Amino acid sequence: MVISYQHLWKLLEERHITRKELARRAGISETTVRNMVAGQNVSLDVLGKICGALHVDLGDIAQFVRA
Repeated sequence: MVISYQHLWKLLEERHITRKELARRAGISETTVRNMVAGQNVSLDVLGKICGALHVDLGDIAQFVRA
């Protein structure tokens, strides 16, 4: 199983938030966001920061999908 961040990208689009702005708001690096775009895994700490910055739950930004 892999983690999909498609819900996150859709949420950012709906809220008119750029990936650069997400990084700034969440206090994470733009490289980390690029890694997520590339489908790489990130730590739960990073996901927690994103959830906090966007005021959402983990299930609102990520999901497990079968590879």
